[in-house]
Amino acid sequence: NTAVSACERWGQWKFEMWGQWNQALRLLAEIASANLELNTITYSAAVSACEKSGQWDQALKFLLEMASAQAKLDTITYSAAVSACEKGDRWDQALGLLVEM
Repeated sequence: NTAVSACERWGQWKFEMWGQWNQALRLLAEIASANLELNTITYSAAVSACEKSGQWDQALKFLLEMASAQAKLDTITYSAAVSACEKGDRWDQALGLLVEM
């Protein structure tokens, strides 16, 4: 969780230059391949990293992964995904997420 959150926070300042959301994705893949549990906090940090990087489509993929993994979709996760859709001018997706909440 801490490593993914660090990528998310670093992405607040450097996401365009360094593509830190990619690092968050790599960390999630490593966690999964090590058979460690991906939980709500981990997924939320990844969704937030995607949101800060303008990767709305990847943020939505994480929401689907969360549902498949039966991780709890909370307000924080939904808010980050809605914000990602807003930044990507995907208002239809953002409204759909608000209805789902």
